[in-house]
Amino acid sequence: MTTMKTGELDNPQAESRPEDSETGVVFRGDGEPASPGLLVSRLAEVEAESGFDVDSYSLGGSVAKLEKYFAEALGKEAAIFMPTGTLANHLAIRSLCGVRRRAIVQEQSHLYQDSGDCVTQLSGINLVPLAKGKCCFDLEELKEAVHESTSGRVVNPIGAMMIESPVRRQQGQVVPFLEMKEMTDYCRGEGIHTHLDGARLYMMTAASGTAPQEYAALFDTVYVSLYKYFGAPFGAILAGDSKWTDGMYHTRRMFGGGLSHAYFAAALALQGAQGFEARFNQAMAKGRQLFDSLNALDRIRVTEFEHGSNIFPMTLDDALDHQAIVNCLRERDIFVYASEEGGSISSLSVNTTILRQSNDRILGAFRSALDGS
Repeated sequence: MTTMKTGELDNPQAESRPEDSETGVVFRGDGEPASPGLLVSRLAEVEAESGFDVDSYSLGGSVAKLEKYFAEALGKEAAIFMPTGTLANHLAIRSLCGVRRRAIVQEQSHLYQDSGDCVTQLSGINLVPLAKGKCCFDLEELKEAVHESTSGRVVNPIGAMMIESPVRRQQGQVVPFLEMKEMTDYCRGEGIHTHLDGARLYMMTAASGTAPQEYAALFDTVYVSLYKYFGAPFGAILAGDSKWTDGMYHTRRMFGGGLSHAYFAAALALQGAQGFEARFNQAMAKGRQLFDSLNALDRIRVTEFEHGSNIFPMTLDDALDHQAIVNCLRERDIFVYASEEGGSISSLSVNTTILRQSNDRILGAFRSALDGS
């Protein structure tokens, strides 16, 4: 950790410290940035506080402790560690579909857009994308797709439905809980199994006030990322009733995912998960208070999506120099980012780094940046 000198934060000419410094407020991403040095120091903390329990190709040890923790946290019978979220989503769909080789997904979902057709290429399951360019399909679109799959000249029924929420390609917007419930209730009545891509589930719960267990209860299986905000260098959890996860470690290994020595990633995630829900709720509340104060300033406006999570759109007066604002804020250990396309700052993402400085100090930094640009 970088040692602060008295008064440095009040000096606009002070050299900025890295994003993972004790005072760095980073308005990007879901978790706290971790340099290699910080990762090593966290590993030393875990070793000193609780130690590591070695696994055998992702079985037992700290991995088993992590699986037990998240099974209980999500209200599911069992959970299994996966090296990546891509594999967690893939194996969930593979298991849920069984012999019915079609799965409904959002066109904007990570599984459809960013996974190289892995489910189709490797498991022979056809993904049916709905709601092109939108956050999610609705119940009527779902019903129509189910009807089309069983009313053709060759019956090809739907085996699974997946909902991703928040949807990162839609700036972290979430699918409302009641809409999720309507669709999962319908699927249950039709014998269609359901999966929640909840990589950023804890962003959604902080924004909506609905507990993780309540979301997870709607679905047969749920995936949660371990590296996006729990501090692990990689990893995912797939939780569900044991009928879906029993023996899945064989499939995991068949796909090359039975990593040896996964215990250190599991231990870091377990450490990061302790108290995270409360910390992130605090961060979201503080962020909204800060944005209310920013909106009282001239030339800046921070808004919120009706069904948003931790990403807040921001607009600045056209006459402002966005790069000058970025530079000025960095001098006060506040990190905002201009887009690669137009060089403009278009959003602020809330994570627990906002707890590192008071709102008064952050507000003062923005005021100085706006005045100086």
